[in-house]
Amino acid sequence: MGKQSQNSTSTTSKIYGNTTTNNPYASATTNNSGTTANFQPGTALDSIYNFVNKNMDSLLDEYLNPNLNSTTNQAKLNAYTNKLNSETYKNLENNIINPLSNRNMVRSSQATDLYKNLSDQNASSLSSYINDLLADSQENTASMMNNLLAAYMQGYNVISDMQNQSLQTSAGNGTTTTNSSSNSNGLGMSTDSAGKIVSILEKVLSMYSGTSM
Repeated sequence: MGKQSQNSTSTTSKIYGNTTTNNPYASATTNNSGTTANFQPGTALDSIYNFVNKNMDSLLDEYLNPNLNSTTNQAKLNAYTNKLNSETYKNLENNIINPLSNRNMVRSSQATDLYKNLSDQNASSLSSYINDLLADSQENTASMMNNLLAAYMQGYNVISDMQNQSLQTSAGNGTTTTNSSSNSNGLGMSTDSAGKIVSILEKVLSMYSGTSM
């Protein structure tokens, strides 16, 4: 009759349950198509995320090319200039005008030299202050960038944790399905063929029945 073999295969698939996970800072949703996560609108992490994405290019440019045009630098420079002008006026009155006036030398060459020296001192002081202001501005920008990026990465960690929680919860709520299939391979004769051969053999045997060898 021959032999018959059978091969079977099975496939297992995971169907994730629809899951939404929340905390005060972020939320994540998982379904069979994947997981998405977002910051809760209006939270600190959401604000930092949006601010960094929008302003990091300009902050980097400000760090590489510090200038006096920012509101903070202009305010500091104006305050220093006003202070320098006030001190200059007092210095001019007390140390130059009054002493020279007492000696009737206000328009003398000595007075001119004193005026020039005072002007040079002020210009040097202002230049030094501007250099220091730009250096401080660059340092402050670097510190701000470091703090923002640290907070930005903290937000990234929160989102990653939320995605993992949502995925694990969804996997726990999901279902597993297994599909099996089998294939049969026949070896030798079919039942009909075997029956025909048996019938022929019986006829041959009946023809020779009773015949001695």
